[in-house]
Amino acid sequence: MTTLVSFLGKGQDGRGYRNANYQFDDGEIVQAQKYIGTALANKFKPTKIIFLGTSGSMWDVFLETASEELEDRWLSIVEAVQTQSVSKEMLSPFERFLSQSYGVEVHCVLIPFAKNTQEQIEILSVLSNCLQDKEQVVLDVTHGFRHLPMLALVVARYLKKIKQIDVKNIYYGALEMTENGYTPVLNLDGMLSMLDWVDAIGTYDKDGDYSVFAPLLINEGLSENDSNLLKEASFFERNNNSSQANQKLSSIFSKIEGIKTPIFDLFKPQLVQRLNWFKKGNRGKQEQRLAYEYLARKDYLRAVIFAQEGMISAKTFDEKGKVNDYTDRENSRNLLKESDEFRFLSNIRNSLVHGLGKDAKKDLKRILS
Repeated sequence: MTTLVSFLGKGQDGRGYRNANYQFDDGEIVQAQKYIGTALANKFKPTKIIFLGTSGSMWDVFLETASEELEDRWLSIVEAVQTQSVSKEMLSPFERFLSQSYGVEVHCVLIPFAKNTQEQIEILSVLSNCLQDKEQVVLDVTHGFRHLPMLALVVARYLKKIKQIDVKNIYYGALEMTENGYTPVLNLDGMLSMLDWVDAIGTYDKDGDYSVFAPLLINEGLSENDSNLLKEASFFERNNNSSQANQKLSSIFSKIEGIKTPIFDLFKPQLVQRLNWFKKGNRGKQEQRLAYEYLARKDYLRAVIFAQEGMISAKTFDEKGKVNDYTDRENSRNLLKESDEFRFLSNIRNSLVHGLGKDAKKDLKRILS
């Protein structure tokens, strides 16, 4: 189910919209349209259309082609537009006319002017109430106040997080860029992608789960198979299996570094920095690096686990020159049990898992508090 959401603007000095030949980025041209919402409806064939406007938007111009039986009601809207007093009751009779004209369900929805935080929040609430969970939305920000496109980005992110609504496209008909009689329709999806990356980096920095980057990297050209390897690497790391995580990252890291797209070029340094722990020498150094990273995220249990495993790996490497043999690691663990530092980490780990015992020492109580 795809819903087109389109803003209506306010007229200037009694003038309505001008005709335009709208040209999309795929080369398709929709000719002689006063209102871009009509062009978008013709192109995308939505199953529902929501027109958003204030009490002073050009509802009169937009609805002037309504049938003669609605003429008296239309004249009332003309007067109401002048005084910015258009009401829902005035618009309701025209929804049926528009639904018949477009051949789909149409809603005319009033929104405030977004002059302050309260009104901006109200727009989010109004639009959210018009949409069902998990709908797909095409958003048109061509008309309306100049600050509405900024609000539209917030709307897109809000709907995605609150109702799992996918805003597939944001379009802007750039009348001021008209050349040779054609008006380009700008696709602003890149801004949505940038916000997705910002969200993903924030999520990763919070919990260390870099599988959130997998679907974004597919959009930038990484194969689905390689994206699955990234998910597997994250799975193994978060289950304290740094060796398997290392193998998965090693097999795909160069492919990730090789992606060349404008959006990924913007975020590549941040992503590479967060994934390159597996390049830090032997397994002991890698696990020690992970211990510090999880400590910084306040993921204390993983931090202490990797700290202990890092000591075991370092000891095993020093003794045997290799780190993954189970017997060798158990021998190293037994040797480290004589170390005060290793025993203290064991006590912290046990307390994090089982809780503080009544005989816990003061140092342990201090750390866990």
